[in-house]
Amino acid sequence: MLKGFRDFILRGNVVDLAVAVVIGAAFGALVSAFVTGIVTPLIAAIFGKPSFEGLTFTINGAKFLYGSVINAAITFVSIAAVIYFLVVQPMNIINARRRSGRPVDTPVRQCPECESDIPVTARRCAFCTSEVGPAPAV
Repeated sequence: MLKGFRDFILRGNVVDLAVAVVIGAAFGALVSAFVTGIVTPLIAAIFGKPSFEGLTFTINGAKFLYGSVINAAITFVSIAAVIYFLVVQPMNIINARRRSGRPVDTPVRQCPECESDIPVTARRCAFCTSEVGPAPAV
């Protein structure tokens, strides 16, 4: 029983997942600090209010804190923008540069699953990894 547990824990994907969670938490703290320390003060400078926490309205004695919702929405959009412009967009540019731009010299056909161009002699799609079998005789 313990050998099975040890094998499970030492499997590559479990360790990779643990590392990803730790790195993700640290990266989340970094992005949150960036948004709190730089982006939110910029928004406060533009709109003149550092926080919307005090915005409320009352109906039949129930107090609705819509300012908290506005703050949370601004924080969410700010974090999403920082992630997109400082992580996703640069990674897309790097990946586009790494892709081979050379045309394929061999005749190509479309993958029936993902419709990517693959060589006629291919038995598996390089993009979606589905088995495509031999090319139909024309």
